[in-house]
Amino acid sequence: MPSLKSIRRRITSVKSTQKITRAMKMVAAARLNRAQLRIKALRPYAVKTAEVLRSLAGRAGGDEEGAHQLLAQRPVKRVLLLVLTSDRGLAGAFNSSIQRAAERKIAELRGEGFEVLLGAIGRKGRDYLKRRGLDARHDWSGMGEPTPELAAEIARTLSREFVEGEVDRVIVLFNEFKSAMTQKVTFLPLLPIETAAEPAPAASAPASGKNMSDYIYEPSQAALLDRLLPMYVEVSVFRAMLDSSASEHGARMTAMDSATNNAKKMIGALTLEYNRARQAAITKELMEIIGGAEAIKD
Repeated sequence: MPSLKSIRRRITSVKSTQKITRAMKMVAAARLNRAQLRIKALRPYAVKTAEVLRSLAGRAGGDEEGAHQLLAQRPVKRVLLLVLTSDRGLAGAFNSSIQRAAERKIAELRGEGFEVLLGAIGRKGRDYLKRRGLDARHDWSGMGEPTPELAAEIARTLSREFVEGEVDRVIVLFNEFKSAMTQKVTFLPLLPIETAAEPAPAASAPASGKNMSDYIYEPSQAALLDRLLPMYVEVSVFRAMLDSSASEHGARMTAMDSATNNAKKMIGALTLEYNRARQAAITKELMEIIGGAEAIKD
């Protein structure tokens, strides 16, 4: 049986760990709340941008739409997979689920005969790729919280490589935020931009049969496409980064809550073990005293 001193040391150690995990849970909860507010603030803008883009590209016609470089459909030879993870761990299965999905996607694309290029946002993804002997073409690690400036830089880099023909397709892999306890691994086809509008429900269609998103454009539609398409790529990248950030904080909060509860259970079990060991030590001392007294009597 362990000594009382060693059990006390373990109880003290677990209590210290419990304080750390409880503090990390509170920090993650505060950051999650801010991340959720940022997602809610961006979502209407992103949805409206996509709506205007679909309407504009649809009205531009097939020839004009295909003429724009970010809409160009060409035979696919090289695919860039951009993997979004966190810079730090202690977030449960947040990073490992992305890593497994990335490995499966790479094998799938290579099985289809494509050359796979890789990009990483976050140290965990970058380090995972290195351990697998896969070099990241792009590395945006250690950047902290997502910012519009960083999203614009990433979007410009990806768009430039697509336009110059260095890659033929760009896919973003990230955790889509559902709730603090639920994150969904998502593949977002980023480039070329898909502009096919989803069919509207019959109940929402106007009686005249015209598209409700029917705009008058000034200046020309081509000029608006030149401005709107890069903006759409930036917004899509930023939205994926915000989703990934919120998912990370939610996963970390859940993991730290679980760790705090486990520490509480461990402290209870160690306290019980300590009391039993202490009781056994006291009983042993009493038996020795009684045995000594009986020996003196004899």
